[in-house]
Amino acid sequence: MKNVALIIGAGAFGTSIASVLANNFDKVVLMVRSKDIYDSINSHENKIYLPGQKLSENISAVLSWDEFDGNFKITDIDLVVNGLPTSAINSYYNENKKRFVRFFENEIPLVSLSKGIDPETLELSDDLFDNHFSAYKDFITFLSGPSFAKEIVDKQVTTVSLAGKKPQILIEVCEMLATNYFKAFPTYDVKGVLLGGALKNILAIAGGILEGLGFNHNTRAAMITRGITEMLRFGSVLNARPETFYSFAGMGDLILTTTSSLSRNKTFGLEIAKGRSPKEIIESQRSVVEGYKTTRAAYKLAKDYNIRAPLFTGIYEILYNDVKPQDVLDSLMSQPISSIV
Repeated sequence: MKNVALIIGAGAFGTSIASVLANNFDKVVLMVRSKDIYDSINSHENKIYLPGQKLSENISAVLSWDEFDGNFKITDIDLVVNGLPTSAINSYYNENKKRFVRFFENEIPLVSLSKGIDPETLELSDDLFDNHFSAYKDFITFLSGPSFAKEIVDKQVTTVSLAGKKPQILIEVCEMLATNYFKAFPTYDVKGVLLGGALKNILAIAGGILEGLGFNHNTRAAMITRGITEMLRFGSVLNARPETFYSFAGMGDLILTTTSSLSRNKTFGLEIAKGRSPKEIIESQRSVVEGYKTTRAAYKLAKDYNIRAPLFTGIYEILYNDVKPQDVLDSLMSQPISSIV
């Protein structure tokens, strides 16, 4: 057993990874900001994001670094997990940079769970971490793949990709995450894993919109197929490996999030199809819909790099320019046959 795993953030996915790590660590500590989540986790349940699912006794929460330092030393920590949304990475790690440098100086690896593209800088999370910790990039890894938090806590068999640069660190972190129901497979294609994890959220929104409009299996299959084609075009610009988009972090995650009612992004798309505005939906819940901001970032990337992505552009038009979903679908279906290849 390892000593302590520290997780920054206690959303649904961060909490589910805490439940995995609880199998291999003496203690798993979630750093939280909200008192209600703090109290809930310390009663062994995340009632806000995973109500009704009991957490292991060795999982606990802290509200501040002072509380953490009062209970643990840096030498107790064997793994750090970033569970923050992509949009929060810059502000949080800028504010706490010195502490994380100390973690890296003690050769403590970090796993990032963030899925998205920064809508302002158009950077993926590896770029964001590199801005703060360029001297320690070997210690930072990135996890993505078909994995709903609820099913992880329920111990459903789950396989994901873990991307990084240093073989020793990758294998070490994969072993820390390994259980009889959860397994991470190592890869060096950081850009491919991050792009797959980010772009599939946009297509999950599209899947929800299509279902909400009354379209079924044929239409969903067409959307997934076209979506993969456009994802590959983004990947070629950022030097991602094509095969990554057909693995856990690409096709696997895409199929999961476009077909299941557990997907926050798909649910968001269903609500859009009902005529609700993105702002109204987002303000009515605490869960982050990563695909919403990522849609704007993908649109900007496509414009900047001349990426032909009519499907992703169409989703942007729906979410940011109030274009009716049916009008976007009609436009996609009226493209000249020669332009579809």
